[in-house]
Amino acid sequence: MQYDVLIIGSGLAGQSAALRLAGQCRVLMIAKRTLEESASSRAQGGIAAVLDSRDSIESHIRDTFVAGAGLNDERATRFVVENGSRAIQWLIGEGVPFTRDANGYHLTREGGHSARRIIHVADATGLYVQETLTAKVRNHPGIDILEHHTAIDLITGKRLGRATDPRCYGAYVLDDRSGAIKTIAARHTLIASGGAGKVYLYTTNPDTSTGDGIAMAWRAGCRVANMEFIQFHPTCLFHPHEKSFLISEAVRGEGGLLKLPDGSRFMPQHDERAELAPRDIVARAIDFEMKKRGLDCVYLDIAWKGEAFVKNHFPNIYARCKELGIDITQEPIPVVPAAHYTCGGIVVDTRSRADIPGLYAVGEASCTGLHGANRLASNSLLECLVYSEAAVADILAQPERKLPDLPQWDESRVTDADEEVVIAHNWDELRRFMWDYVGIVRTTKRLKRAQHRIRLLMREIEEFYANFRVSHDLIELRNLVTTADLIVRCALKRKESRGLHYSRDYPETLPQARPTVLKPRPKQI
Repeated sequence: MQYDVLIIGSGLAGQSAALRLAGQCRVLMIAKRTLEESASSRAQGGIAAVLDSRDSIESHIRDTFVAGAGLNDERATRFVVENGSRAIQWLIGEGVPFTRDANGYHLTREGGHSARRIIHVADATGLYVQETLTAKVRNHPGIDILEHHTAIDLITGKRLGRATDPRCYGAYVLDDRSGAIKTIAARHTLIASGGAGKVYLYTTNPDTSTGDGIAMAWRAGCRVANMEFIQFHPTCLFHPHEKSFLISEAVRGEGGLLKLPDGSRFMPQHDERAELAPRDIVARAIDFEMKKRGLDCVYLDIAWKGEAFVKNHFPNIYARCKELGIDITQEPIPVVPAAHYTCGGIVVDTRSRADIPGLYAVGEASCTGLHGANRLASNSLLECLVYSEAAVADILAQPERKLPDLPQWDESRVTDADEEVVIAHNWDELRRFMWDYVGIVRTTKRLKRAQHRIRLLMREIEEFYANFRVSHDLIELRNLVTTADLIVRCALKRKESRGLHYSRDYPETLPQARPTVLKPRPKQI
């Protein structure tokens, strides 16, 4: 199977790139489940961009730097913000039905923003954007699609035995339904596989968010950076029958108040911005109050705004909570923090190029420098759009290259797994100790305990991987433990507290903000 561009992932970053490329080159998109299932489709709040004359580029940049605790890359941040309006216009041109009011498109405000600049579709922006683009992707003759396929590893020149050729030539991919492994050759490979929220026990992410792209790029020889900065969304619905339903940042942006069980507010005691403080501050405040008081959850109250307001602004959140027996027009919403967004990832430049020629990364799998130590609300979908456009421009500017003959996947020395329970047990152990030891508040002792367990798991998983046929679950587990290792290694290197990384051993913030960059050793490639 030969293509001009292989896209690994089917969220906004991947689909927007595919639509821009289609018609100009042969494109293959692979999705672990269906095209509709991605983290992008779960984004509720909206997309941040300067669309109001009372707002400004400099204000958006400043808010991004404040939220990112000064670690943001200035060039990348300006690049994204300055291209924000054009990215939104592209989505409008594609048919995304953004919410309007009497003055035009309605803009809401979220925590960390100094102005109303969040364009949205009610409280289900990602879903509507995804549905709009997916329909176009499915019907475009220039885009081939493989659903229920999982990428195993990238194919590079070094993997082919060419010691001086680091270029990426495609990937080995598992057909999850048949068990067959396909060799896909591509002149350019675009990783758009999302983040790694499933490395934690509690997450708002879909089950597909297992750090696949980050782990594959690391094994292939790419640098990764800032993996210690895992954003915990402050308000995930706390309910026994709903494991990962997000209560949008926009609820607080529109007046939602965080309360203790007795009805008293607590955010004003933690930050002068109260409920509108950036996510890391709000998440730590909730974590502090829950641990201090032995609470299972806290409460988010938007009922005081009135029934009509709530139903009009948050119809989907209202409907889902109502199904679960919670009337948010009459009572507060029980919420807890949950792992939400991976701010670090594969190091890329402003053309989305990774360290290996022919390899690009966009969206949550990448580290552009935009988010710094904490992502500003609703900047993620914007980054997907701007950087996917940049990747497309660079891909189309490249001269056509002849692809080498790629070897088929070799299964001659492996057998079927004898005990699948090993995978399930290791998966559960990993997610539990990552939640306990590498969560919202960290200590060096906890991090080293996690690192010790990760190394034991890595040896066991690699032995399993070497001797048995690969499966969907084994691939994900292998990628998760690699990603967990990267998170802990970055966290141990940072001797300060900054943004999303809070260490009791290093509570102060150092005067100079520096990224944490990891480079693979030759034996890891």
